[in-house]
Amino acid sequence: MSALRAAAVAARRAGRGLPAGRCSPSSDVQRAPMILYGFFRSSTSYRLRIALAFKGAAHDARFVSLPKMEHKSADYLAINPQGLVPALVDGDHVYTQTLAIMEYLEEAYPEPPMLPAALPARAYVRSISQIVSCDIHPLNNVRVLKYLEQRLSLGENERMAWYAHWIGEGFRSLEAALRHEGLSGRFVLGDTPGMADICLVPQVFNARRFNCDLSDYPTALGIFENCMQLDAFTTTLPQYQPDAF
Repeated sequence: MSALRAAAVAARRAGRGLPAGRCSPSSDVQRAPMILYGFFRSSTSYRLRIALAFKGAAHDARFVSLPKMEHKSADYLAINPQGLVPALVDGDHVYTQTLAIMEYLEEAYPEPPMLPAALPARAYVRSISQIVSCDIHPLNNVRVLKYLEQRLSLGENERMAWYAHWIGEGFRSLEAALRHEGLSGRFVLGDTPGMADICLVPQVFNARRFNCDLSDYPTALGIFENCMQLDAFTTTLPQYQPDAF
């Protein structure tokens, strides 16, 4: 058994119970703390850190360095065969893909909710979440940028032009959807933060890190600024993580 896998199994079997916090499992079964495998600068890892903080879910962090290619090591591939971060261990299971993980957290740890009760509102929140997670993020993932550099020999200016173009395309669509639905307030859905806000914030953060002009998207930016008033979004910022450099 690999070292990472053994550590995960040992933590799951420790039987320490669920530490105090807002988050409690939907059953009465006591669980060891969850384990989050991630990288500080990964927007998907940031997304999941926010979700766990939002739920008040105690967890242990395991750091997987992308620059050092630790996500492609045999040890990590034994945890997540996709070789991607994040991955979440809870009980005897490993969960991957942040939208699926957040859906799992919502069902396993229902309070506080990330999704509204009404079905149309739930569909709206999921739609906005997927605009960010499925339409914007994949085109600007570090794997894509590395491919543009290493396989297509594009220089930094060309790669940044690619990044800015698809950020613009994605945020125009996002802003249009928010305005068209007319359901946003301080957050994506009224004045209560949830799953879509958790998806939005890391994408804005990354776009700003690459100096993208987001001034044409005031609704999205307003939501971002309101989220930045909440501990779940600020304590989990990349620069505050132990593996940050």
